[in-house]
Amino acid sequence: MALTLRDEQTPASPGPWAIALAGLVALAVAMGIGRFAFTPLLPMMLNDGVVDLPSASWLASANYFGYMLGALLCTLQPWLWARFKWLPLLAYSSLVRAGLMATGVLTLAMAWQFSAAWPALRFAAGVTSAVVFIYTSGWCLSRLAKLGVPALGGVIYAGPGAGIVVSGLFASGMVAWHWTAAAGWLIFGALAFVLTATVWRTLRSRDERLAALGSRLVSQPNGKAENIVAQGRGEMSLLTLAYGLAGFGYIITATFLPVIARAALPGSAWLDMFWPIFGLGVMVGALVATRISPRTDFRVLLAACYVMQALGIATSLWSPSLAGFAVGSLLLGVPFTAITFLRCRKCAACVPATAASFMGLLTATYGVGQILGPPLVAVLLHRSRSAGEGFTLSLEIAATALLTGAALYGWMVRAYPVSRRA
Repeated sequence: MALTLRDEQTPASPGPWAIALAGLVALAVAMGIGRFAFTPLLPMMLNDGVVDLPSASWLASANYFGYMLGALLCTLQPWLWARFKWLPLLAYSSLVRAGLMATGVLTLAMAWQFSAAWPALRFAAGVTSAVVFIYTSGWCLSRLAKLGVPALGGVIYAGPGAGIVVSGLFASGMVAWHWTAAAGWLIFGALAFVLTATVWRTLRSRDERLAALGSRLVSQPNGKAENIVAQGRGEMSLLTLAYGLAGFGYIITATFLPVIARAALPGSAWLDMFWPIFGLGVMVGALVATRISPRTDFRVLLAACYVMQALGIATSLWSPSLAGFAVGSLLLGVPFTAITFLRCRKCAACVPATAASFMGLLTATYGVGQILGPPLVAVLLHRSRSAGEGFTLSLEIAATALLTGAALYGWMVRAYPVSRRA
C-alpha cells in the first residue's frame, strides 16, 4: 500500500546502503552537531568568558528539554493526525530534510553574541534533533525492512558517533589555533549544511508517510493494538523507567567530559581527544549491535550496556589519568547507541502494533533523565568546595543510576521470562 508520487520520484530508488548511509549522515548532523557540538565547544566558551559552568548547565538542560518535547510531539503525531484531518499529509523524509536545514540554521545562530537568545536556540535545536532522530529511524528502518535487510538499520546509529568524532576533531584543531567559540559554531553550522547536501537527493522519497503510520495505529481491528499494549504494559513501564535512568546516567559525562578532563589534567596535549574517543566508541557499539541475533534476550544485553557505562564513569573516577579518561570514554561510548538500537528492537518485539508511539515515549523519558543531569551538576558545584569535588559527586550519582537501571533489567528477566510469550 505504499504511496507513490510521480512528480517527485528519483530515476531509481536508492539501494539499502544508500539508505543506511543517508540515515547515518542525518543522525551525524542532528545529533553529533545539533546536540553534541556544544560539548567540545564548551571549554572554548568558558575560555572566552561568554558562559560559566552553572549557566552552561542550564543551556544543556534547555537543549535536552527541547529534545524531550520533540519526542513527545512525535509520540502524539498519530493521535493528532487521526483527530485533525486537516493536518498536511507529510512524509518522513520531508520532516528529516526540514530538520536538517533547521539544525544548520540554529547552529550558525549560536555564533550570534547575544547570550539571552542562546537558551531558546539550544531548546529549538533539541526539538529538531528529536524529530530528525525519530523520523530518520522510522524512514530508514521501514525502507530497509522492505528491502529485506533490517539488520543494516544499525548502521544509521553509527551516525551520532561519526558526528561526535568529526566535531571533536574540529574543536581540537580550533583550540590549538586559539579560535573563538563563535568561529566554532559558524564552522559546525556550515558543516551541517555540507553534510545535508550529500544526502538530500536520497531523502527525496515520499513513500513513507506519517498519515499511513497514524492510520495503522488507530485502525487496528477488534482492539488488537490495545490487547497487545495491555499484555506488555507491565514490562514496558519498567523499560521506560530503566531507559530514563540511562539518559540521566550518561549525560553528565557526555556534557562535561572535556571540562572534567581539563580540571583533572591541566595542560595535557591530549585533553581534546577524549571526546572523539567517546564518539569512536559510539560508532563501534552501533555496528556491533547489528550483528546481534534477534533471538537474544535484549534485556540481558541492555543490563550489560548499563554496567559498561557505569564502569566507564568509575574508571575516570578511580584513575583520573590519560589512560583512565581514554578507557572511560570508550566504555561510556560503546553502549550509547547500542542501547538505543536494542531498545527499538525490544519495543518492536514487546508491542509491535504500537512500537512507534512507545519509541517516542521512551525517547521522551530518556530526555527527562537528560534534563535532570546538568542542573544537578550546577547545584553540586555551587555547594561543593571545588569544581572537582562537585563533578566527582555528580559522576558517582550517575554511575549509581546506571547500576539501578541494570538491576531493573535483571528484574524484568525474572518477572517476564521469554518462554512465557507467544
